[in-house]
Amino acid sequence: MIVNKNDEVIIDIEDMGSDGEGIGKYQGYTIFVKNAIIGDKIKAKLMKTKKSYGYGRLMEVIEPSPYRVTPKCPIAGKCGGCSIQHLDYEKQLEYKQNKVKNCLERIGGFPVEEFCKENIMEPIIGMKEPFYYRNKAQFPVGVNKEGKVAIGFYAGRTHSIIDTSHCYIQAPVNDEILQRVRKFIEEYEISVYNEEKQEGLIRHILTRVGFTTGEIMVCLIINGNNLPYKEQFIASLCEISHMTSISININKEKTNVILGDKVKTLWGKPYITDNIGDIKYQISPLSFYQVNPIQTKVLYETALSYADLHGEETVWDLYCGIGTISLFLAQKAKQVYGVEIVPQAIDDAKKNAEINHITNAEFFVGAAEEILPQKYKEDSICADVIVVDPPRKGCEESLLDTIIQMAPKRMVYVSCDPGTLARDLKYLCKKDYEISKIQAVDQFGHSVHVECVVGMQRKDT
Repeated sequence: MIVNKNDEVIIDIEDMGSDGEGIGKYQGYTIFVKNAIIGDKIKAKLMKTKKSYGYGRLMEVIEPSPYRVTPKCPIAGKCGGCSIQHLDYEKQLEYKQNKVKNCLERIGGFPVEEFCKENIMEPIIGMKEPFYYRNKAQFPVGVNKEGKVAIGFYAGRTHSIIDTSHCYIQAPVNDEILQRVRKFIEEYEISVYNEEKQEGLIRHILTRVGFTTGEIMVCLIINGNNLPYKEQFIASLCEISHMTSISININKEKTNVILGDKVKTLWGKPYITDNIGDIKYQISPLSFYQVNPIQTKVLYETALSYADLHGEETVWDLYCGIGTISLFLAQKAKQVYGVEIVPQAIDDAKKNAEINHITNAEFFVGAAEEILPQKYKEDSICADVIVVDPPRKGCEESLLDTIIQMAPKRMVYVSCDPGTLARDLKYLCKKDYEISKIQAVDQFGHSVHVECVVGMQRKDT
């Protein structure tokens, strides 16, 4: 069958891809279509064609899927943040569970059906309320085609700003923050950043909200050293109840990276606080802190359960960030060592240990694949349990080799990418480890992302 660019075809969507796109076949030819979901019959226009597959644009939903719902958000189809909000939430959970299963089976070569029968793989844990769950937002600021200030989110895979005043997954207080910042920019004629010309002052608005404390942080990312009319800016934001921290972050680099290295506190504290379970955390503008605190508690309690601590264990927490998992583990371990490459995060981790009166947690700055071999070989520090929570690229093979040499009785792998998770698990299971438990957790409702916690043990235990 020959198809050409700009052809329009009618197809049934039979599956969904890793980015949430619908997948259908036209006389054996596979077509991927954004915003189409499993169960839809659609008309699609071919925008790009390869030999055995192509990409289409959704032109019309001829027969909607029984799982198709009307998104709450009117810009959900354009914004890059909620790519599957038009899919029923229970079906979203099924899609994410299958995404993990497919990666484990296809990349890792694991017997997933056997895992399910033996209750090694548990059903995914979803949210009770999959809206207004994010405690952190980053809003780009620019100018629209009419020359007016645009504040909102980037359209999917672009840097075009979709102007918005309300987001259905962010903390509701952001509505008032954006309204006041927009008014400040317009009233005092503050310039906003032009990405093409790389000029203008205000680049982004960063907000954080403590879900248990109610504390609020606002940080303007600016292409300069100072904010004009800052007293008026502060006065306006301080009218918002529970405002705790107002700052600027200086980023004068010609880059797509949002945050610079330097933060100046304009008013209040340089941080806010929040709790996950019994542990309190100080969170600065540069801190890494999980964006969904309710599901994070579920995630960390699962990790703690899989670690199976009894008070006598030495535990390593690799990629520890500001010590979120480390301090959870320290409640039940003899000693915890945390490793993180970002110096500011380790400073935060030490402060967090101090404010929680935790004395059995020690933190090191550096790459996990460098620090762990050094401490093991030079200082003879061993491990009964190792916890890893790497970025999307997963663990370096050299790090996995060191873990295998250290021979901890148990491992806990916390993952934000099921593909690299499956790859790393395959490597570990070829050596001395086997999987004891797998638990997917939905941290990011209406997106395609899914977190996993995997418990592992040495085969000889």
